[in-house]
Amino acid sequence: MDTQPRDRRPGRMTRWLYRSGRPNRLASMMNKVGAFVASTGLWRSRLLTLEVRGRRTGRLISLPLVPVEHQGDRYLVAMLGTGTGWVANVRAAGGAAVLRSGSRTPVHLEDVDPASRAPILRRYLQVAPGARPHIPVDRHAAVEAFEEVAAQFPVFRIDAAAGSTTTGT
Repeated sequence: MDTQPRDRRPGRMTRWLYRSGRPNRLASMMNKVGAFVASTGLWRSRLLTLEVRGRRTGRLISLPLVPVEHQGDRYLVAMLGTGTGWVANVRAAGGAAVLRSGSRTPVHLEDVDPASRAPILRRYLQVAPGARPHIPVDRHAAVEAFEEVAAQFPVFRIDAAAGSTTTGT
């Protein structure tokens, strides 16, 4: 009989899924399922699908993300940090993307200055439990604690794309 205590720290599995800073095969499959579910709009306030063109391939990349509201604006946060592929794709596309949550909405994602990210990151950890193992600050910590890591986690404000209209799925 094994007498060693099991590691029950929250997030151990999540860290394994993204241990190289990118999703492993299982995480990729789960992201595809999550993107499909998010795009249906079943849980609009908590989950959506980001669609952006790949900077190298030009293929449409879809992945589920948790939007966060702060002071009347909506944001997307890169829980894996600055090396995240979707962040590079959004930046290469000049912020042009589509959000799906029951309908397709063209948007412009505006990079938020690191000096303004801390309160958004704090709010994000309150609403996105899956991100907690990746951001090394307790969700109950003071905003000042988030200021220390803000530059490591890109945040994008969601703006309506110029001349955009919402279309059905």
